[in-house]
Amino acid sequence: MSKELAFTSAWEMRDLIKKKKVSPVEITKIYFERINRLDPQLNSYLTLNEKEALESASKAEKAVLSGEALGKLHGIPIGVKDLEMTEGIRTTQGSLIYKDNIPTADTIVVERLRKAGAIILGKTNASEFGAVGFNENRLGDHCRNPWNTERTTGASSGGAGAAMAAGLCSLATGGDGGGSIRIPSSYCGLYGLKNTQGRVPKYSGTPAQHIPNYLSQQGPMSRSVRDSAMMLEVLAGHDPRDPASLRGTIPDYIGSLNKDIKGLRLGWSSDFGYINSEPEVLEITSKAAKIFQDLGCSLDESKLNLEDPFFSWWAIYKSVIKFNISQLEENKEKLTWYMQYVLESSRDVTTDELVKALGERDIMISKFEDEFGKFDLLLSPTMPSTAFPVDTPPKLIAGKEVYPSPETMSYIYGSHPFTYPINVIGYPAATVPCGFSKDGMPIGLHIIGKKGADALVMAASSAFEKAKPWTQYIPPVS
Repeated sequence: MSKELAFTSAWEMRDLIKKKKVSPVEITKIYFERINRLDPQLNSYLTLNEKEALESASKAEKAVLSGEALGKLHGIPIGVKDLEMTEGIRTTQGSLIYKDNIPTADTIVVERLRKAGAIILGKTNASEFGAVGFNENRLGDHCRNPWNTERTTGASSGGAGAAMAAGLCSLATGGDGGGSIRIPSSYCGLYGLKNTQGRVPKYSGTPAQHIPNYLSQQGPMSRSVRDSAMMLEVLAGHDPRDPASLRGTIPDYIGSLNKDIKGLRLGWSSDFGYINSEPEVLEITSKAAKIFQDLGCSLDESKLNLEDPFFSWWAIYKSVIKFNISQLEENKEKLTWYMQYVLESSRDVTTDELVKALGERDIMISKFEDEFGKFDLLLSPTMPSTAFPVDTPPKLIAGKEVYPSPETMSYIYGSHPFTYPINVIGYPAATVPCGFSKDGMPIGLHIIGKKGADALVMAASSAFEKAKPWTQYIPPVS
């Protein structure tokens, strides 16, 4: 029963708690027992919050028994990515620099989760400052994939991916600035959605100089589409502390899951015009895309042809790093090898480079808009290969050099070429589990929508999930 409860969908768990069939204390204890027993193999958590979590669970139980009004996530135990500031709970940002940091405030995401009644189990592992798509830092061992512990989880939300897949939390938060929700979701066999830029507000919890946020979007990672929809209805919505957050009505995420998608026009791109993928990944994802034809959608080849999208993303990202460069310079010796590379690369970024990148961003948006004039949604592989060994970011995929260049350390970004273009343009995109490689590793299908079409992306995700369910698959480390 313990394992069955641990893998119960969050929306079902919420209903069981409300009906007094499951105690928040009971399920919280189950997760901590599982974490203590299984996580030494995975390293999915950097900090546990056991004392406060059990106190919160006890209060949640009393609220149920006394008939109080319950929040949308009342009693649901979650893992919070360690890039989110949590008042009173250690927050390292995956960095040795902050190994003893105890924040005095919550981010907007954590603030809203607490208000909705969620119980924070702990802080999930992340690459240092979310800089790369594999989960390595100097705080301990690699975060390891529960489908094969010699493989990476992806990153930067790698701990969330491992914990969700292994049944070490009911929900988890992620953040996606270049693919950091979709990469680990694809590698770990989960559902992951990057919303339209600004749908979920971003604020650290303490006043600071506002920095334009072109790339990063916070959101849930879950085993089912409905679980993500439930959590997004808590997280989404304008907050004046983030002036770039979207105003207006929050989409009806849960309601969208029952939308009839018959008649949708879908475009398939195997390469965005520049990407090499493993043949097995292309075979499985292209076959999965055809399932939408059985659901009454049309499916045609997209002629999307992008040129060098990495360098636009890289220039924008480096400009943000340069803004905070003094702090990193002071602590250079504590940085990971890859963060030292980012630091060195960011020193000389110029205004000309940033302006050029923003111009290329406009061109990229125009190319996607051309495709969305023909299609309602675009489909592609989420990742060009399955999860690679923990300490070996690939220099070759499908026998060819990864984009952009293995000659410099920029190859560390070559493993996720399908994801970062979507961050540059700010559009919504999801990954849905669609199959397994011959060696048992999960593969994800990428569903991309036009700006603001978050609910449509989720509707298509839900329809695919019903046609090809995946939540019954449990990894060996579970």
